[in-house]
Amino acid sequence: MSGLLENLLVFGRLLRALGLEVHVGRLLDVAEALQHITLSSRDEVYHTCRALLVHRHDDLATFDRAFDAFWRVHGDLVLPPAATGLPPVEQGAHGGTIGVAAPALDAADEKTRGTWTDAETLARKDFAAFTTDELAVARSALDRLEWTPGLRRTRRWVRGRGPRVDLRRALARSVRTGGDLVTLPRRRRRTRPRPLVLLCDISGSMEPYSRILLHFAHSIGARRRGGQRLEAFLFSTRLTRITLQLRTRSVDEAVAEIAAAVSDWSGGTRIGDALRQFHQRWSRRTLHGGPVVLIISDGWDRGDPIVLRDQIRRLRRSCHSLIWLNPLIGTPDYAPLTRGLQAALPYVDDFVAARTLSDLADVAVQLNAIRSG
Repeated sequence: MSGLLENLLVFGRLLRALGLEVHVGRLLDVAEALQHITLSSRDEVYHTCRALLVHRHDDLATFDRAFDAFWRVHGDLVLPPAATGLPPVEQGAHGGTIGVAAPALDAADEKTRGTWTDAETLARKDFAAFTTDELAVARSALDRLEWTPGLRRTRRWVRGRGPRVDLRRALARSVRTGGDLVTLPRRRRRTRPRPLVLLCDISGSMEPYSRILLHFAHSIGARRRGGQRLEAFLFSTRLTRITLQLRTRSVDEAVAEIAAAVSDWSGGTRIGDALRQFHQRWSRRTLHGGPVVLIISDGWDRGDPIVLRDQIRRLRRSCHSLIWLNPLIGTPDYAPLTRGLQAALPYVDDFVAARTLSDLADVAVQLNAIRSG
């Protein structure tokens, strides 16, 4: 089930990159349906996926091309990458951890992949097994990644090539030509970097991954520039804002300050309650401007799944994109079967791995590929 789910998530990202509306809930339905067919039969897999993932006639041709490319690389959706003998991601694949064929990377994505060369031997090692020296290498690799989740158009109009004529400037210029409108200057919508909001689980079950994920958060904060905004929070049984601590230049100092500020480190997990605290105190301040929201959690939740569902649904309505990063994706026999995840995933745009350096590089590429708008 773990290999099947991981491959389906990558296939879903490929379809979304091609313009199809595919959310995680539909992919879970496909994963369930594929357990009742012969996975070695291309036609059975094709018709099952098409029936559940394509809902517009105009998307059929695009789906067919994507499926053909995906099947040529894999041959069998259920096999994990180690069993297929596929080339690793570093050899030119895009969008996941299994070497799936996808649209060509642009220059920015190629640059992102290029930063991974010196950490190649650690790229696929589970963070939970890292030594102290390996953490230092991983931190250096993370610091060189780019995190730029697209631009958003504001309501303000400025000078530039755009759809509107700037009548005020046109009339002012006409004074010089005796009232004749020689040229028609135009206006365009002003753009700003899309904000990023990070919500990271630091409960007991996440303890093997907490330190490297703090480095991950600090690397994102260190790379924000040009008016880009980052808001970051940690949660276990309560919510703690760490945005100010992440602005500290030294990652070690930042981690020390965060440790001093958090009182429920390695405690239980109540994701729904933490998100409710976020909405009550911070949502108006942090969710304006169409942000991309990253939730990092293994999904082991002790709270009410109905509360989690309602809070995730509310969060999705307030952001441009909601991505759930889970360090358990890719581990043997993993499936998102907890009640909390089952309630939340229908409202999540993407459910991706965050277990290795290669996984986080994929996340960077995915964020950089978000379209401006």
